[in-house]
Amino acid sequence: MPASVLPGTYELRDGTPYSAAYGDVYHSADGGPAQAQHVFLAGNELPARWARRERYVILETGFGFGLNFLVTWRAWKDDPNRCRRLHYVAVEKHPFALADLRALHERYPELKEEATALHAVWPLLVSGVHRLELGDVVLTLFFADIAVLRDLRASADAIYLDGFAPANNPEMWTPQMMRALSRLAAPGATLATWSVAAPVREALQATGFAVEKRPGFGGKREMLIGRKKNGDSHHFSPATRSAVVIGAGVAGAAVCERLCARGWEVELYERHAEPAQEASGNLAGAFHPVLTPDDSIFARLTRAAFLYALPYWERLPGVEYDRCGVLQLARNDKEIASQRAAVAGLPADYAQLVSREEASEHAGVPVAAPGLWFPQGGWIKPRTLVRAQLEACGTRLHRRFSTTAEQLPRAPVVVLANASEAPKLCAVPHLRLRRVRGQLTYVPEDALEPPHVVVLRGGMVLPPIDGVCVAGATYDLEDPQSALREEDHAGNLERLRDILGVELRAQVDGRVAFRAVTPDRLPVVGKLADGVYGAFAYGSRGLVWAALAAELIAAEVEGEPLPLASALASAMDPGRFKRRAVSRGSRP
Repeated sequence: MPASVLPGTYELRDGTPYSAAYGDVYHSADGGPAQAQHVFLAGNELPARWARRERYVILETGFGFGLNFLVTWRAWKDDPNRCRRLHYVAVEKHPFALADLRALHERYPELKEEATALHAVWPLLVSGVHRLELGDVVLTLFFADIAVLRDLRASADAIYLDGFAPANNPEMWTPQMMRALSRLAAPGATLATWSVAAPVREALQATGFAVEKRPGFGGKREMLIGRKKNGDSHHFSPATRSAVVIGAGVAGAAVCERLCARGWEVELYERHAEPAQEASGNLAGAFHPVLTPDDSIFARLTRAAFLYALPYWERLPGVEYDRCGVLQLARNDKEIASQRAAVAGLPADYAQLVSREEASEHAGVPVAAPGLWFPQGGWIKPRTLVRAQLEACGTRLHRRFSTTAEQLPRAPVVVLANASEAPKLCAVPHLRLRRVRGQLTYVPEDALEPPHVVVLRGGMVLPPIDGVCVAGATYDLEDPQSALREEDHAGNLERLRDILGVELRAQVDGRVAFRAVTPDRLPVVGKLADGVYGAFAYGSRGLVWAALAAELIAAEVEGEPLPLASALASAMDPGRFKRRAVSRGSRP
């Protein structure tokens, strides 16, 4: 799956948005909001069916420019009996750029409030999942081909089967897609669509939907509604929203915040007297996505996590960070070619290839090579992030500092976020976890001409923060030495020379921290055993991984739609090590 997407385009024909690429209108000429109300809301018996529910899930097969979503959101807001939390999951192959979205939405002034809120969180146009939180309405957008339905994990109460006409966009209406919708439908789920094409009707019936025709909207005489033929709709809901989280670094604090935001009571165990005392205690760290020419699992996961983290941090008061931009300089000609292939087609506000001169201009100082420019990347102080997350938990969080968990606590849910100590409390079959020592060097800012942005090249250097530039870091496997070493400072200063092209001799300070890493460099996130979940082995990317990983765990224990496609969730799942061992024929 390429990282880039082809944005949607439109023209107005007799005042109605029209796609020349698909030869079809985006909604009925008789009115978009009225069509959404008649076909999709009334066709799914909304708002009556979400009344007084804890949670309700809607799945839409073609988001377009979001008109059905905006009308649904407005109906939800106007309903005094609305469900507490509304999940809206949608797939869109050709999302609109923000400027086009604004222009289209201006045509519907009655939805201005909702449209403006959507514009404020509209994501960059890169492929994959985008989890947008709008209070108690959660919009999970997949910028992908409709085939991604086969990789979704959700239980939909209502399905909006929308999209361009079957004759114009047949891939959206195939029997395979109807089977995918049936798999995603909760027991008793309803479905509505404006199409009454015989192949669509037959495919729905063949996959377990009882369907019938109803009067259509505007110029269409008929529409179709359906219901999954397997009982009343229901969702799993935990009997007791109570959890224990072990570890008060960026991983554990994120889990605490995501659970408390859903009404959970959380006990936090931390062996130190204060939070963020391990790797999360470093002065600052960099955050940025990863690009690969093949858009690997690692790149896709990092992209999803990076794009989730940015608006998440904005919602937390007190987090000290700066989206100053990140330069990833190439180390050789081969890497330049790889970067060029990886960045092809991506929007410039996500990533772009820059020459050495352009890189130097971004940095504000001369740098040693060309490379990639990530304008949304930057640096963050992890301690401020941890504290902000714990403060956001309010009275639902019960802190147990200076407390070591010698065995698994008794609780409905336990989340292990304590790095290399986690497998000691709950074994992970076939996991080969390794401990990495990393030494950072703190260089006084007046000892060099500091960059204005984060610069990477086999190491990193941050712009001045609290009077120092953070440089590093070493990467020493299974090295237990916690004391600072002069030779490691020398190595970090050599990395600094490779980045900025300058020799540096100065009195420096630093910090040593330890991280846990897996052989595939992906974190361990998900279910370890009944009632036990893991959130550890984040390696050097905890700042990027933590928020999305916590959202994934919270969604899983709540039975909500997951914020990732199944393939990406499985890539982090603790059971992957056993599955690989079995496929190789290894014994436990």
